Amino acid sequence: MEAFLVSTGIVALAEMGDKTQLLSLVLAARFRKPWPIVLGIFVATLFNHALAGGLGSWVTHALGPDVLRWVLGGSFIVMALWMLIPDKLDDEQADSAPKYGVFATTVVAFFLAEMGDKTQVATVMLAARFNAWAAVVAGTTLGMMLANAPVVWFGDAITRKVPIRAVHVVGAIVFLVLGVLALVK
Repeated sequence: MEAFLVSTGIVALAEMGDKTQLLSLVLAARFRKPWPIVLGIFVATLFNHALAGGLGSWVTHALGPDVLRWVLGGSFIVMALWMLIPDKLDDEQADSAPKYGVFATTVVAFFLAEMGDKTQVATVMLAARFNAWAAVVAGTTLGMMLANAPVVWFGDAITRKVPIRAVHVVGAIVFLVLGVLALVK
């Protein structure tokens, strides 16, 4: 349960102000069809994070516990710094027409946007840290949905009320604490 809850919280925080959250807003404003967009976000995230969690589980078995501890500790600390760098959505992504429909456009856009993103890297690290693939993937997917679905449904009003910089700082602190804890254990 710890792996699920920590994964949910970290990804929900990391996702605030992220490019995929901005992508959610753009898709919602452009297509005004929230259900296919939310379902597309879910499918893309589940697939992307399942792959990332698998990589994290493999890393756990491939590295010894001492090496893994240092890699994880350093990775969490780097992630803390990365959280402080805001993401921006490329204007070119917003201009493409939905050739294959809103759902398929969302799946492809989200899957590609998540490649190498903070939340994908966090999923790899969390799966390696907790060695609980299913709990981490379920938690990170829920965290993505908690951060992105409201943006689709409520659009711009939510992002104006959330102090994005404060959320990034809190997320950075969480990653820093996890990194330090991994190093001192």
